[in-house]
Amino acid sequence: MRITIYLLSIILANVITARFARFAPLELGPLIIPYGTLFIGLTLVMRDMVQNRFGRQQTYLLIGVALLLSALTSHLLGDQLWIVFASTLSFIVSETADTEIYTRFKFPFVKRVLFSGVVAGFLDSSLFVIIGIGPLGLHFVPWELVPFAILGQWIAKVLMQLIVAGGIRQVVMKLNIYEPNVSEVH
Repeated sequence: MRITIYLLSIILANVITARFARFAPLELGPLIIPYGTLFIGLTLVMRDMVQNRFGRQQTYLLIGVALLLSALTSHLLGDQLWIVFASTLSFIVSETADTEIYTRFKFPFVKRVLFSGVVAGFLDSSLFVIIGIGPLGLHFVPWELVPFAILGQWIAKVLMQLIVAGGIRQVVMKLNIYEPNVSEVH
């Protein structure tokens, strides 16, 4: 189930971003947040859950599958090639960073999600904004707004990760269905 949710959250983020591309992004004060960004937080948490269950090596295989699905979805939705490229690059970098940081910390689940997600979300936001929609890409965001676009996306991703991870933790504790990490078993 967690693999399905992980893959579907990536596709959903692409679909929402593409469908709402004709509308202005969500603006909270100076912060600029594309609507699909809200699902990236879910994606990062689900990647962590996949790693908990299946381990690091299989997680990298699923990241590869997710990357192909993301690029294909983006292309089929008519995203410009530059957006597909920026999305792919930011996905590879952020998912790898999330996986490696999550692997090395031996904290409780929510803290591991937070630490790995803060870095992964920042990398994902920075690369996508600068290379995809910013001055190095399609020029939708001028240099003077780049920090606000990065910060808006980053904050949204981190908040969504905390909400999703905290909610999952509450359900797991309430239902008493704790599942040890693969690394705890070996």
